[in-house]
Amino acid sequence: MVERQSPERKPPEHLSPLEPEFHVGSHGNFEHGVEIILTETRPGSIVQLAAWPGEEKKLISAIHTVTGLALPDGAGGGASDGVKSVFGFAPGKFTVADEAEELAAAFAKLVTPAIGTITDLSHGRTVIRIAGPKAEWVLAKFFAIDFSLPAFPVGVGRSTAHHDVFAQIQRTGADQFDIYVFRSFARSFWKALCHASEEVGYEVQ
Repeated sequence: MVERQSPERKPPEHLSPLEPEFHVGSHGNFEHGVEIILTETRPGSIVQLAAWPGEEKKLISAIHTVTGLALPDGAGGGASDGVKSVFGFAPGKFTVADEAEELAAAFAKLVTPAIGTITDLSHGRTVIRIAGPKAEWVLAKFFAIDFSLPAFPVGVGRSTAHHDVFAQIQRTGADQFDIYVFRSFARSFWKALCHASEEVGYEVQ
């Protein structure tokens, strides 16, 4: 009797919450061209850092050591190099993302409990990227923020909300924004963003 070996089981792939509504291709009124590009960035790590009062500069120094990104002192400032990004969303509080995993472990070596706290949000956030000449126009439908380049420079982040959906937004290019939303709200926000982009034509990549 030949003993049969069961095939090796592979762990299930990480599925995006956008999957059922993520339809690659052009949509809406793109007769005269596509003016919005929508996609999901899927960073390997998303970490929230918070400094205790008086420890902000030490935390900023740790961020520079881990990411190599220079972060100006104060809330709202930020930087991005296409692989890693960081931005302040409140005094002494920062969101850091990296294509690589284990970002929280890297910070744990530098950010002691005396400096501040580290919260790994990698599995709790979804990052949606909107780009194109009409990106500011579409986002203005959702948020009461001045999205013009002088008021919202590249690298800078904002913390806001659309109805009950909390969002952190970082400008990562002249016509490009990354929006961090709770994973549980990501699908409904994505559908709303697609609907708001139909008027000018959008492409999902």
